[in-house]
Amino acid sequence: MATDQRKPLPFIANFAAGAIAGVSEILTFYPLDVVKTRMQLETGKAKHGMVGTLSSIVREEGFGRLYRGLVPPLLLEAPKRAVKFAANDFWGKTYMGLSGESKMTQQLSVLTGCSAGATESFVVVPFELVKIKLQDKTSTFTGPIDVVKQVIKKEGPLGLYAGMEATFWRHFWWNGGYFGCIHQVRSMLAPAETQQGQLFNNFVSGSVGGFVGTVVNTPFDVVKSRIQGTAKVPGVAPKYNWTYPALMTIMREEGPAALYKGFLPKVLRLAPGGGVLLLVVEFTLGVFRNALGPPYI
Repeated sequence: MATDQRKPLPFIANFAAGAIAGVSEILTFYPLDVVKTRMQLETGKAKHGMVGTLSSIVREEGFGRLYRGLVPPLLLEAPKRAVKFAANDFWGKTYMGLSGESKMTQQLSVLTGCSAGATESFVVVPFELVKIKLQDKTSTFTGPIDVVKQVIKKEGPLGLYAGMEATFWRHFWWNGGYFGCIHQVRSMLAPAETQQGQLFNNFVSGSVGGFVGTVVNTPFDVVKSRIQGTAKVPGVAPKYNWTYPALMTIMREEGPAALYKGFLPKVLRLAPGGGVLLLVVEFTLGVFRNALGPPYI
């Protein structure tokens, strides 16, 4: 059946494909996320680059430390995917209706991505906070549950939403750059004539989108890590609080380059990671289509 005539897959199939892709990406690239967080939490002049940070973690703390904090992002994957798919669908239809467009354009893709990313951030924050607390080199928490208990005990339930505003901007800018780029890159690539060609196009567009999204949002990720990784002292105003003032503080005290601490491991994860996401999603959807048969093929 022609691509434009086949019936869209049910929501559960799209959701499952997204979840499988997300878990695959996390398991493959998670050590780079730990390295990225360590580099971002380091104030002042950086002592180690990516390779130095990675080797020092393995040498001083053991290989297993590269997977510390893995549970929160794995638990987050299902609700995050559900919100992402629902938000993309809602905002896409809303903006297309408001603009009168019959199909998605690059401008609408960027707007939809930004809005979906902002929506997604509300679900992500507590999981990100727990992950950052566990990834910190000075962390003494025994596990995710211990982090949650300690934060609620000291700061109340709202303490789990520290860094909410920074997370909002991080997801807003990354999703806008990512979705805007994959839409543009797909239109520039030669049309695929085979399934392998389609998978290749998806990998290329996803990788480019991941790179651009990472370039745009890394400063906001640095601020988010600083806010969530810094322990609050009663009666003392936190050094990093609101996103844009924190950006200026870091730039003033450490220089503009500090806003891109952890960029290399982040882009090495998210650029190919974006490609892996699209690759696995499209492959999994193809498996579902073949399993369900007409009219989905």
